[in-house]
Amino acid sequence: MHWILRKYPLVILGVCVAATATAVLRGVLDWSNPWQRVAVVLAGLHLLWLLLETWTTVRSSTSTETATDRGTIYVYATARAATVAAACLLPADNQTYHPWMLAVPVVFAAAVAVRLSAIRTLGRFYSHRVRALDDHRIVRTGPYRWVRHPAYLGMALAHVVFVLFFLNTVSAAALMVLLPTLVVRILVEERMLLRLPGYSDYAASHRRIIPWVW
Repeated sequence: MHWILRKYPLVILGVCVAATATAVLRGVLDWSNPWQRVAVVLAGLHLLWLLLETWTTVRSSTSTETATDRGTIYVYATARAATVAAACLLPADNQTYHPWMLAVPVVFAAAVAVRLSAIRTLGRFYSHRVRALDDHRIVRTGPYRWVRHPAYLGMALAHVVFVLFFLNTVSAAALMVLLPTLVVRILVEERMLLRLPGYSDYAASHRRIIPWVW
């Protein structure tokens, strides 16, 4: 059981990669359908995103953090996998192509870029598990100049866009579970961050994920 919990991020990565690759393959096989062509681009971008975060996922699978993470990674990761699997494996309710859909991959890519920029800015301080290093410090550069949790902002926006395109009853329901788990995870993470010198001052002048709102 301990081994499974430690490697859980890798298990979720495998599920998401398999589901997204299936969506890419299905779209390629139906390439004459313009909706499917957009689906291939969107799912392909999602697959690339997963691969770009692979090293972080591997690093997060080397230990279990229970005192600070409080198990939120398991609920959050499961909700994410369910959302992606439902969107990619189940047929969308509406597969009618509209020109505005070309903007969907662009918005998705922008959301992922925000997340990856946040991860890159944090460097070794970033982990899929909530934890603090001995020399942990508050980062105020990059996207952290505007909000306290840009990685979660990118994550949430990317999944909302993804589900809106591959919309079906199950993917919508899974998304409605994923978003609250992100909020809970942010609150758990902030309990840990507030112990760090200077974070309370930083929090007082920066919203969590939505500028001027929350």
